[in-house]
Amino acid sequence: MLAWRELGEGRPLVLIHGLFSNAWTNWIRYGHAARIAAAGFRVIMPDLRAHGESGAPHAVDRYPPDILAEDGLALIDHLGLGDFDLGGYSLGARTVVRMLVAGAVPRRVALGGMGLEGMLDLGSRLGFFRGVLADPEGQVRSTPGFAAAAFLKTTGGDPQALLPLLGSFVPTTRAALATLALPALVYCGAEDRDNGSAEALAETLPRGRYVEIPGNHMSAVVRPELGAAITDFLTG
Repeated sequence: MLAWRELGEGRPLVLIHGLFSNAWTNWIRYGHAARIAAAGFRVIMPDLRAHGESGAPHAVDRYPPDILAEDGLALIDHLGLGDFDLGGYSLGARTVVRMLVAGAVPRRVALGGMGLEGMLDLGSRLGFFRGVLADPEGQVRSTPGFAAAAFLKTTGGDPQALLPLLGSFVPTTRAALATLALPALVYCGAEDRDNGSAEALAETLPRGRYVEIPGNHMSAVVRPELGAAITDFLTG
């Protein structure tokens, strides 16, 4: 079961949240969805599989490769969206790109909190998150692992569902990125290098544009500049 929230009326925009998060935390809590909706958009925000109010099975076979992209495409089909925009943050941005590779045809895409290295190579980040999920209570204070585990706790994430989900992630090649010739906003916190260089990702995309917003990977989400960057891009 895939749950989603909607806000506003107008042109459809599907926004996909990041790992350990949910639609409310990423898009609604800090006003981003309301700002975008006020500009004339129907903002559609799914909770990813194993997150939020969506189903969170523990069985490994419920997480085949690219399942999040498949879920996103199924939602677009279910809602009958023929002309829409698409955006995501962190894992959500990676999921958006996988949807594009699989044939999604939005007008524009907005990719946040994601760099080129995070698209090309998942190894180190997957290892980090597996360590957090394997022992969330054992993370050392004042480390990135401790911060990730604390965030997981605030969103009520289920490690037994999230661990097999990690195995479904698929990298995207530089050659595949170079074929995605639609207008693309790449926005990222000035202090965020968690997924590599966002500037390099924008340069790799044929019609990519980079916008810097304040903050790091976690704090940028609370900043009004995030919602403003998406709104300005989609209405420009």
